[in-house]
Amino acid sequence: MASEAPPFWWEGADWRAWGLAPFSALYGLVAGYRMASAKRAKVDVPVLCVGNFTVGGEGKTPVSIALAKQAKKLGRKPGFLTRGHGGSMTVAHLVDAKKDLARHVGDEPLLLAGHAPTLVAPDRLTGARELIGIGCDFIIMDDGFQSARLHMDYAVMVVDARRGLGNGHVIPGGPLRARLIDQLRHADAILTMGEGNAADHVVRKASRAGRPVFQARLKPRGVRAIKGGRFLAFAGIGNPKKFFDSVAQAGGAVVEGKSFPDHHPYDDDDARDLIAAAEKEELQLITTEKDMVRLRGGSEALSALAEHCRVLQVEAAFDAPDMPVTIIESTIEAWRARMLK
Repeated sequence: MASEAPPFWWEGADWRAWGLAPFSALYGLVAGYRMASAKRAKVDVPVLCVGNFTVGGEGKTPVSIALAKQAKKLGRKPGFLTRGHGGSMTVAHLVDAKKDLARHVGDEPLLLAGHAPTLVAPDRLTGARELIGIGCDFIIMDDGFQSARLHMDYAVMVVDARRGLGNGHVIPGGPLRARLIDQLRHADAILTMGEGNAADHVVRKASRAGRPVFQARLKPRGVRAIKGGRFLAFAGIGNPKKFFDSVAQAGGAVVEGKSFPDHHPYDDDDARDLIAAAEKEELQLITTEKDMVRLRGGSEALSALAEHCRVLQVEAAFDAPDMPVTIIESTIEAWRARMLK
């Protein structure tokens, strides 16, 4: 199911955030208690969680893919474990990137499955056991930090350097999934994504708590086909502006940008409107990898939209090349210590 964060979540706290403060306090209390009191089940392989303090759009998936690549270089057989947001699966399912559709398994799992075995599972413990059963010896949870089912040996929390924690309020008054202090207790490291100072508050708190802070950015790939082009860019992701900025970084001019809710299920009207708007202004259409997988296997109109689109691919580039190694080795070290207890 698609979801859209209200714009006021990402602005300074206003009357709406304060008006919802009692509900936010209750939500935060329940979420914090659940995280603190949960008896998370342990599995016999290292579990690395790449998560967010807030609702979506921070760049977890490229980070997860980069870490899986590093795990392979270190001789591990990683597998991705994900909830499959935007999909309809109600049982554990091993994703087949060539056959499965985004409306069934979600868009992010289709991207992850191109790099390592990917298991969509509402119950993460069941999913972890199934990944182990097919030979995976290192599990990367894409999201799932607030889940109370599976023990995490190491948790890296991705924070957008431009948006930070938004207005700093908990759902429904803001984007936080629980109070920051409650979440930091279970986090092992912070990774700021992109440039900006909106994450400075989190960095200071993490540093005072003795948590390491890493930095990374999204790096466009295949920029030759984009450089010099004039585009109508569209995206149904958590932070569409980040995508528009990436197109500009790749040398393209975003003449018009259209934002849709995160995991938006495009329909025929969307397809026709986007194609017509691009043709009217003589623009090329461009979108994200996540959006493109949601266009596949759809109607004739959606297939036509996919054929008209360029895709901007991005990857996580760490400011220090040894950061992925540090994260993987820290996860394995924590797992070994756990297994000796």
